[in-house]
Amino acid sequence: MPHSWLRLLIGCVLVGFLGCAPIILPEQRSLDVRDLSALPKARIPDMPPPVTVSNLQPDAQERRLSLDDAIRITLENSDVVRVLAGVSAVASGKTIYDPAISNTFIDQEQARFDPALEATNTFTRTEQPLGVLTPFDPVGSLIRGNRTDFYNLGTALTRTNAAGGTARLGFTDDLGRFRPGVFPLNPQNQHALTLSYTQPLLQGAGPRANLAPVVIARLNTERSYFQLKDAVQDSVRGVIEAYWALVFARTDVWARQQQVRQGEEAFKLADARKRAGFADEAEVAQARSALANFKASLIGAEASVIQRESALRNIMGLSPSDRTRLVPMTPPSTSRLEVDWNGILRLAEERRPDLIELKLIVEADEQFLIQARNQALPKVDTTMLYHWNGLEGTTPGGTRLATRGSQFTDWTLGVNFSVPLGLRKERAALRQQELTLARDWANLDQGLQQASFGLADSVRNLALYHDQYRSFKEAREDARVNLIAQAAKFKAGVRKDVIFLNVLQAITDWGNAVSAEAQSLAQYNSELANLETQTGTILETHDIYFFEEPFAAIGPFGRLGHPRLYPATLPPGPNAPRYPTQATPAENFFELTPPFKLDEEKGVPNKNVPQVRLLSPLVIETK
Repeated sequence: MPHSWLRLLIGCVLVGFLGCAPIILPEQRSLDVRDLSALPKARIPDMPPPVTVSNLQPDAQERRLSLDDAIRITLENSDVVRVLAGVSAVASGKTIYDPAISNTFIDQEQARFDPALEATNTFTRTEQPLGVLTPFDPVGSLIRGNRTDFYNLGTALTRTNAAGGTARLGFTDDLGRFRPGVFPLNPQNQHALTLSYTQPLLQGAGPRANLAPVVIARLNTERSYFQLKDAVQDSVRGVIEAYWALVFARTDVWARQQQVRQGEEAFKLADARKRAGFADEAEVAQARSALANFKASLIGAEASVIQRESALRNIMGLSPSDRTRLVPMTPPSTSRLEVDWNGILRLAEERRPDLIELKLIVEADEQFLIQARNQALPKVDTTMLYHWNGLEGTTPGGTRLATRGSQFTDWTLGVNFSVPLGLRKERAALRQQELTLARDWANLDQGLQQASFGLADSVRNLALYHDQYRSFKEAREDARVNLIAQAAKFKAGVRKDVIFLNVLQAITDWGNAVSAEAQSLAQYNSELANLETQTGTILETHDIYFFEEPFAAIGPFGRLGHPRLYPATLPPGPNAPRYPTQATPAENFFELTPPFKLDEEKGVPNKNVPQVRLLSPLVIETK
């Protein structure tokens, strides 16, 4: 080898040995934390200050929002699926990328059965010095050496089939040159073609055991899909629940505002009665205390609106504050749902994603059991090998010699057997998998039972909330009658023996009845969505579906191949319109008219109660 090549080789070896770091890296004896500015940049966007009870931002623009729009916006912003948690929303831990990531494991497992091509090229020189006696001097010696230059080419194609067998077709070619001296063939070219096959007969044999990892990968992808679907179901249910909670909170604010207004009028009336000699200081203090409680309840109701709107914004993926106020425009439903009990049981049994996931776990356990049983077998393999050997070269006389195609062959046929005595580890793994399968069947049975209890609770809640709504609606009307009757007694010049506490209690009862009516109906509408979640049909009833968004990734043929489509994301598609909308905010469904005014919805007096109108804060006129 020329000295330039030798120096280059030594330089490459030294660079590879030393690298760019010391030969021995020092021990890590301190905690090294980078400066925070070196971390990846992730910026929280700028936004205005949030709404508080001290700053309600009355100048904020209204953003009218139907329930269908709320669901649609949530789906558009669901790269990370969020679910409702009390008065907030949190990440479910599921993203639209999870099924696509899981799907790649199928190809990783199937790659075991892809053909593998290997090729090696090796240049080798051997030249060892050797001491020899001088031919014409018995006491003399020389140092000589024989040099051999070899070039080796090796190629092979290997493939494992579904039965567990491995076939290999290989070719080797060795070209050698020798000097000094005279050799039978120089240069000499020795080549061989090899065909071999190894087939397991017990352990590792059969398509079921060998394809089990692929089946498990497919089942895991299905599990990931249904886990995502389960999270999206909870997200849609959470949007609906947050929406109706906001409708109730806005209605509750109106009721508390009316209590404050009536409390202010009652306080002024009590103060006027005291000045006229019809009341004492206790009555005024009582009115003042009630007014303070009404104001505190109003503050709490306003805070609840802020929290409920924030929860709805969070689950929808909106900014916490953007100088707008969400105004629900979809009225709640009052129609009583008649439930087909056996029908919803069958729906839940078939469609609930969490139950489907438990079924997939059982199927995966069965595949693991197939593998465990196979691994508990002795290892018995048959091996077959056949060689076609060839040789060619040049004789000292310059003649070219070569063997014929199948002149020199050899073959091998055998059976290999091995087994750990007792198979303790394998039998323990088999027992473990059998117990795991039994456990997961028990979990599936428990899941079915839990689903039935969840459905029963939902059906009971539907009946409870709807009956409560009807009762609270009647209670509201009765509270209105009582409030008007109690207030009528305090017109100018009423008797001294009138109990003023009855007026304050009537104000409290009427406001609470309005709030309870709205809350029960909001709960009823939320429970309708919960029942659809319990049956696993909430996405279908809202016409929500999933589609794969593909992206180009390098395939088996490299950059020259046609771009392949691998799933990158699994975003849910937009929902179809389902809920009606009205021209006014949703809370107006509850006929938000003050108790002393005419029925503004119909424009006529309410015939069931005395009609009272306020002429001034101190004078009440009854017709």
